[in-house]
Amino acid sequence: MNDEIITTASQPGSNPDNEKLKSAKTITTVVYALQAVAFLVGITALVAIIINYVKRGDVQGTWLASHFKWQIRTFWYSMLWAVIGFVLLFVFIGYLVLMANVVWVIYRIVKGWLRLVDNKPMYV
Repeated sequence: MNDEIITTASQPGSNPDNEKLKSAKTITTVVYALQAVAFLVGITALVAIIINYVKRGDVQGTWLASHFKWQIRTFWYSMLWAVIGFVLLFVFIGYLVLMANVVWVIYRIVKGWLRLVDNKPMYV
């Protein structure tokens, strides 16, 4: 009988670097989900940005770093445009700015999430 012993090191996907990357991809997915849920429960956007900053060092030097940068920029620029929109609410253009901001954020979440699923970095 010729029994083969399979070690963990010889199994595909058991490389610690692969596991770390897989974990980081899961975190990136969670952040996109939190950003999307923020349209219903605004506090999740804050949770998402905190995760981005806390875990940013873990993805440094990987293709996921571009997603983190994309997510961070999405958060801060959306906050900027939200403030500008609220300030301009006294004139009709404020509503247009806020609506454009919502569309832009949805686009950024969808675009980023689709590229993540395809294992592609974001262009930043």
